[in-house]
Amino acid sequence: MAAPVPTAIFGFEFFDDTFDTRETVKSEQDARIKLVNAELVRLLTESGEMAPVDLSAEAAKIDELAPFYKCNGCEEGIARSAGARLEVLGMVRKMSNLILTFTLIVKEVDGNEKLVRSGQVDIRGNTDESWLRGTRYLVKNRILASGQPALPQ
Repeated sequence: MAAPVPTAIFGFEFFDDTFDTRETVKSEQDARIKLVNAELVRLLTESGEMAPVDLSAEAAKIDELAPFYKCNGCEEGIARSAGARLEVLGMVRKMSNLILTFTLIVKEVDGNEKLVRSGQVDIRGNTDESWLRGTRYLVKNRILASGQPALPQ
C-alpha cells in the first residue's frame, strides 16, 4: 500500500433549505456538523490512504472564506499552504427534517481542481445516528470503495 497522501480535510458544511433559524435547531445542527466532521477525519485517517494536514494555522482564513461551496475553489490555496496534496470537501443539505443529502468530494491540490473521488447519499431522519450512518456509508461505499483508482502521490 502507498503512503498516506497529505490531505486537507475541510469536512462538511451545512446548507439548510428549510431556513429554520430557531437557536435550538441551529445549535443542534452545529453540533451534528462537528460530530460528522470528527467521524470523517477518523474514517479517512484510519483508512491509511489519507493523512490529515494541520489546518489550525489557516483557521482565520478558513473562517473568512467559508462557506467553501460558494467560493469557487478558494480553499485550494489554504490546502496548498498547509502542505496538502488532496483536499476533502463536503456538504450536508437539509431539505426537510426527514430528507438530507450528504455530498463529499476529493480533489487534487494542483491548480486544476481535478476531482479524484466523489459521492452522494440521501438519508432519512435528522438525528445524530442518521447523520453518522450517512457519513459512514458515504465514506465506505463511495470515497473508499474497493476498486477505486489509487490516490495521486
